[in-house]
Amino acid sequence: CWALAHHGSALRLRLPPDEHRRVVSAALRRPPRHGRGPLLLYVLDVMELPDPVLPQLPALLGPDVPAAGVLVVGNKVDLLPADCRGHLGRLRQRVAAACDRAGLRGAALVDIRLVSAKTGFGVEGLVSRLQRSWKCAGDVYLLGATNSGKSTLFNTLLRSDYCKSRALDIIDRATVSPWPGTTLNLLKFPIINPTCDRIFRRQERLKEEATKTEDQLSSEEKKYLNQLKKQGYLVGEVGRTFQGQKSSSEIEFDPDMLSYSMDEDPSCSPKKQEKREEFTHNEVKDARWCFDTPGIVKEDCVLNLLTEKEVKLVLPSHAIIPRTFILKPGMVLFLAALGRIDYLEGEKPAWFSVLASNLLPVHVTTLSDADAVYEKHAAQEFLKVPMGGEERMKEFPPLVPQDITLTGIGTTEAVADIKLSSAGWVAVTAHAEEELQLRAYTPKGTALVVREPPLLPFISAIRGVRIPGTPAYRTKKPPSFVENLRTMGSR
Repeated sequence: CWALAHHGSALRLRLPPDEHRRVVSAALRRPPRHGRGPLLLYVLDVMELPDPVLPQLPALLGPDVPAAGVLVVGNKVDLLPADCRGHLGRLRQRVAAACDRAGLRGAALVDIRLVSAKTGFGVEGLVSRLQRSWKCAGDVYLLGATNSGKSTLFNTLLRSDYCKSRALDIIDRATVSPWPGTTLNLLKFPIINPTCDRIFRRQERLKEEATKTEDQLSSEEKKYLNQLKKQGYLVGEVGRTFQGQKSSSEIEFDPDMLSYSMDEDPSCSPKKQEKREEFTHNEVKDARWCFDTPGIVKEDCVLNLLTEKEVKLVLPSHAIIPRTFILKPGMVLFLAALGRIDYLEGEKPAWFSVLASNLLPVHVTTLSDADAVYEKHAAQEFLKVPMGGEERMKEFPPLVPQDITLTGIGTTEAVADIKLSSAGWVAVTAHAEEELQLRAYTPKGTALVVREPPLLPFISAIRGVRIPGTPAYRTKKPPSFVENLRTMGSR
């Protein structure tokens, strides 16, 4: 934990799938403490659709788990650019369809919310939804795959109106890391009781904040807002209506320590060990708790093959800037050394839009040169990931192919996404009725998915002018949107 918090590194700690099921299932199968089973908050990375863990949820619960339902939270919407108006509504439909295919429907599915746990977008709405429908009826468990942003959401809820006001100073925040399996215990915070008075005061605060303009923010608020805008397309502030009472503290000092001669160095008095603040018994005897659980490790995932440094390059940490290329038959597109798409046959050029971490390089070459490019540059700076040269490639699995046939539906709408495991995906846009013969590669043991319909079907429209002499288009980052500022418009 010290290495994670202070150095951004971790030991290679992971919970095996069987151990994870045992830990989480044991927690969910506890007898209801308040006469009602827990609410499950399942955190889903929208970029990972179709979510590999969602179908496992019914089996994880089992028939003997007295859960009151599942609220699915589609996270990381801040990383995806808007390819057209209403893209959030379409994303929500994609999540709803995934839930239906996983058997999560009817009364079992409480709601679907889209949020960014990192930038705060949609979190206030999630808190309001929980307080209106769930109130304080029972405990809440956060579930989700590794790297879905579950622990980030836990930390965000901890500093929101969903948590008891004093808890922010008492509860340890969840350790946030890109490394799988870093939440090894059930962290928790007490849920505030949403009385009518508290809900009214919260609504008044939200109304007041919604009337603000960016010019009315303090310099610190503007600085923080601009930082969030650089990190994501969708931004929202998470505030607190109820502040914990701070006890007045007296300043203690030793007057003898304030006097010293010129030939003496001032010495610091030994610090008294601060007493850790704790909840009283009455504060938590009937409390309902929000638990963070260990992340579920995704099988057949490319992240399982990567080192810590490589994972940091592959997982997007800032808003994805789409990169579009126009390819002719006989051309090949590389996404680092983690994915490859060959355009084998077709009558006309097609557009390939890459949505992946901005730190991953994309290179286009010819089919005749592709194997030589991979052999020469894999694990080198040119393709970047994996890294470590020939020694690294000796242990890294080879790329394996999968043939794909697509039929275009028009030059403005992608027909499908080719999802290269968790390294990112490529949206393919082709002329109507144009048949494309493609061959896509991912490392052996990882999942390659053809996603139909695509997540962002109109993404190829977000491109600038063609760069002369290359297959690439100039692209720029679309503008950000702040949901709670009056001057920023609506979406």
